[in-house]
Amino acid sequence: MRRNLPPLNWLRTFEASARHLSFTRAASELNLTQAAVSKQIKLLEQQLGEPLFQRKARSLVLTRVGTAYLPKVKDAIEMLAEGTYEVFGDRRSDVLTVRVTIGFSVSWLAPRLADYYRKNPNRPLRIVSSVWNDSFNRERFDLDIRYGNGDWPGFRADRLTWDTLTPLCSREVLHGDAPLRTPEDLRHHDLLHVMGFDDGWSVWLKAAGIPDFHVGPGLQFDSSLIAFEVAAKGLGVALGRSSTSESERMSGRLVAPFDLEVPIDEAFYLISPADVVPHPHADHFREWLLEEVMIGHHSP
Repeated sequence: MRRNLPPLNWLRTFEASARHLSFTRAASELNLTQAAVSKQIKLLEQQLGEPLFQRKARSLVLTRVGTAYLPKVKDAIEMLAEGTYEVFGDRRSDVLTVRVTIGFSVSWLAPRLADYYRKNPNRPLRIVSSVWNDSFNRERFDLDIRYGNGDWPGFRADRLTWDTLTPLCSREVLHGDAPLRTPEDLRHHDLLHVMGFDDGWSVWLKAAGIPDFHVGPGLQFDSSLIAFEVAAKGLGVALGRSSTSESERMSGRLVAPFDLEVPIDEAFYLISPADVVPHPHADHFREWLLEEVMIGHHSP
């Protein structure tokens, strides 16, 4: 029997017929004719060598064997459905959905999307934003760009950035009443913090030779975009990551008062489940993204 299982459509027909105790209602559910359902049940009984139903004038009754067989078939169908969902997910749309931290999406990804659409005109994207590194939700998105150390068991992780840290401020703060000439001058200014990062002000200050600097709580934000905006208004000094602060520096809204840029191990990564068949457009997006990464990584 294990080597000669009945066809799956026969088993689905049996399960529906047993649930409804009616070939007619099973046929309606399965979009078959009543005659087709009756024939499949007869073929199944012939293969199994046992009757599964007692046919009465106006109803069906499961036999003892049919009653014993039904839960086995239901369990098998449910397990197959769950396994199919685990591998293929609930593909509600043909559009590739990518979740991206909001700072990275605005500062790094958005300026490059025109190139993606030029090269992939028939592969649309849906970008959804995130702030924290929430767990991967297979029902809502196909790929995720998040910040961390690259260690996510069960996921493929492609590194996208090699960041450095450096303080950033407005020109008014740089040349104001308490000008920033040396790192020690930071003691006279509010330091702006972005939550969710392991590497922060203490890392840069240690590299600058003032590890005893009391950072304090300062002003805290859940997005680098807000910290940069506050810094541009002259309300403090932000700590910029090179990947998300490039546009601010190029526009001149923020400037680096010191030459010291400190490399860090944390980075942005593109991640996707290793045990799920990917979206048909996922590989195209990954290849394009990694090409953009390498162009930027090797640029002078």
